[in-house]
Amino acid sequence: MRVVIAPDSFKGSLAAGDAARALAQGWLARRPADEVRLLPLADGGEGVIDAFAAARPEGERRTVTAPGPDGRPVSAAWSLLPDGSAVLELAQSSGLPLMRRPDPLGAHTYGLGVVMRAALDAGASRLIVGLGGSASTDGGTGALRALGLRLLDGRGRDLRLGGAALVDLARIDTGDLLPPPPGGTRLLVDVTAPLAGPAGAAATYGPQKGARPDEVDLLDRALRRLAEVVGGDPGQPGAGAAGGTSYGLATLWGARIMPGARTIAALVGLPEALAGADVVITGEGRFDETSLTGKVVGSLLDQAGDAAVRVGVVAGQVTGAVPGTVSEAVSLADIAGSVDAALNDPAKWLIEAGDVMARRLTRD
Repeated sequence: MRVVIAPDSFKGSLAAGDAARALAQGWLARRPADEVRLLPLADGGEGVIDAFAAARPEGERRTVTAPGPDGRPVSAAWSLLPDGSAVLELAQSSGLPLMRRPDPLGAHTYGLGVVMRAALDAGASRLIVGLGGSASTDGGTGALRALGLRLLDGRGRDLRLGGAALVDLARIDTGDLLPPPPGGTRLLVDVTAPLAGPAGAAATYGPQKGARPDEVDLLDRALRRLAEVVGGDPGQPGAGAAGGTSYGLATLWGARIMPGARTIAALVGLPEALAGADVVITGEGRFDETSLTGKVVGSLLDQAGDAAVRVGVVAGQVTGAVPGTVSEAVSLADIAGSVDAALNDPAKWLIEAGDVMARRLTRD
């Protein structure tokens, strides 16, 4: 039997690659003669680099020291593929976990631009950037400043970094802005939020980054001011991803905003893998109704249905109704006895879940 194991990360407990290996170990313990292919996935946030590394192990992982979202130096990984594509994650340089304490007004994406510049200096012909987990709401202006953009106030002075400073934006200077790579830039997002407004970047995600209601209002005004000055399409679905980073890079650098889960799946070869498979196992930390709205599991279910492949879903918790497109669903909390037990040793219970799937998905 040909089996594809293609989970997302189990956020907060296990990376997608580790989850895939554990599931495969459990499956092969029961059915060692089966052909098992590991294809860990991501939706645009953490795990994008690992997803490409698993699918294209010939890629070269590199690191660069860059300013983190609060200015302290961080070591950010990225990957250079043989075809000249560079794979980056915003979270590596500008992610919320890198902050010592929240700073919703001053946090920035300058480090992302430093990593992008390093990839260009290394000869990358195309950038693939996973946007997710950002600490800031600066419209991507920090990254663009690292690439040469200047943002000026009414007296011609450079603005300070951070989203709040954008309320004083009067004009931009693109004279020293580096050109994008010849193959362009793809921005992988897992949200459809516009740049500003009640469903925008500040209102929706600002509180997660520590913003009080008055600070959310300030950041929303700052993003609106950015849009007034630079134009573009602030209402485009996904423009609000990563604190508006997708909007800034799309408007001022010609980047394309793309749905992360489906785009990554296509780039790492999931459609081809499904075409030759009998069974596919996917998974994530929590499987619920939101799993079907553009995330890894929902996107995979759509593609597996097209390929007529049986699907097993493994999650830390399974809540709500399981759609008919899922042949089997396994909750780690159920087989471990509790959520706490599952979280204490997720790899152990994923191995067990792989064994359960090998029994259930191969029954006549």
